[in-house]
Amino acid sequence: MKVLFTHSYFLKFDSKQFKQAMPYPPLGTLYAMAYLREHGFEVKLFDTMFCQSPTDINATIDDFKPDVFISYDDGFNYLTKMCLTNMREACFKMQQYAKSKGCMVITSSSDATDHAEDYLNHGSDAVTIGEAEQTVLDLCLTFKSNQSINSISGIAFYNNSVFQKTTPRTIIKDLDTLPHPAWDLIDIIPYKQMWMKHHGYFSLNFVTTRGCPYKCNWCAKPIYGNRYNSHSPQNIVLQIKKWQQQFGFTHVWFADDIFGLKPNWLKEFEDFVKKENVMFDYKIQSRADLLLEEDNIKHLAETGCKMVWMGAESGSQTILDAMDKGTKVQQIYEATHLLKKHHIHVSLFLQLGYLNETIDDIKKTIEMVNDLLPDDIGISVSYPLPGTVFFEKVKDELKQKSNWLDSDELAMMFKNTYKPSFYKQLQKYIHKLYRRNQALDAFKHQNNNSYIGAIKQVVVFVKFDILMRLEKYKLIQIEAVASRL
Repeated sequence: MKVLFTHSYFLKFDSKQFKQAMPYPPLGTLYAMAYLREHGFEVKLFDTMFCQSPTDINATIDDFKPDVFISYDDGFNYLTKMCLTNMREACFKMQQYAKSKGCMVITSSSDATDHAEDYLNHGSDAVTIGEAEQTVLDLCLTFKSNQSINSISGIAFYNNSVFQKTTPRTIIKDLDTLPHPAWDLIDIIPYKQMWMKHHGYFSLNFVTTRGCPYKCNWCAKPIYGNRYNSHSPQNIVLQIKKWQQQFGFTHVWFADDIFGLKPNWLKEFEDFVKKENVMFDYKIQSRADLLLEEDNIKHLAETGCKMVWMGAESGSQTILDAMDKGTKVQQIYEATHLLKKHHIHVSLFLQLGYLNETIDDIKKTIEMVNDLLPDDIGISVSYPLPGTVFFEKVKDELKQKSNWLDSDELAMMFKNTYKPSFYKQLQKYIHKLYRRNQALDAFKHQNNNSYIGAIKQVVVFVKFDILMRLEKYKLIQIEAVASRL
């Protein structure tokens, strides 16, 4: 039986990400391919990352003639968790064409989990619910033997035109039992070329865990859930060592929701990195409170961590508590100072527009950014996704629109304290203010002998000061209360 895998993320359909030019291969897809191959199936990947259109896959379907077509998104990449309309429509077109060519069709993604009937109505025979390697194997074996899929755990399907969901599948607890991702089945060259052209180095993605045990009430976990299972440090280090020799990357993005949560994992990771003499820089995602535990930051610094993206979300404790975030503003300050002390860059994820957020809450977030001056910031607006407490609070207001077109749309899809246009303009204002203050700080810390460098920073400061004032003027036109910022 021949199985064609693809995924529904098209870089060119997401203009912000295309401009950033930081593509990562579909890691979750590669895990599923390796699992199916280990069980005797002939697998092939059609990688949509650099494609122009969903119809680009048609020739491969015609030529390979798969028995099963699987659209399997990378559940580790936050971009696929956003359930973007552009990608959904592309997936529909690909699986409908595959269905027209006689393929059995399986869909596995965050969006398909949340909107299973839509995918079943557009060519899919089964949608996987949750962690899907074992589910996909069971489906393929069942298709091969022409048996009913009714008894397979972890799927949604139509049974005689009636929509059904089966019982949840038991999760994989020992991740080291999984085969390593099928990196040999992807064309790595276009990824490397884009990274080298735009950034001068090549970064590749790995993952050490599945799931997140924390319960922020706006965060959806449709694939791996509210759990936390881990690969061993040795497994990860050996993966990196092997593929670094093959691909020549010097940087790693660990795509875990939370990196290094398991007790002693970071210490063991440090030991194996040094034992295997593997050298690479890396970035992670983490929480302020976790970073302050034990010697976590020290272990990160010793193993090559150069950037931590911290889920700060807000500088207002009122908002953090409303989100069930479980962290304190003071912890964000402490973690930032400690990371900088160990020469690790700090980037903050910020979220605007959570329910009942006031101008005073926003002001506290801006003050936090000004105080800490992180190395980068990522600003979004509250985005209700199915399966969350937050979604349940606002779902009645999402009848007209419930998903963004791409990752930069930043549409406020529910009624909040201020107008929807205010939040998108606020994001622009904070970015310009941050860049202005960053330039001012760089000027203050210029080497006295660097006259040219000082002049450059003055020019940057003036540029962003003008842009910041313009964005604030526009903001005040939308909501007069912005004058208080």
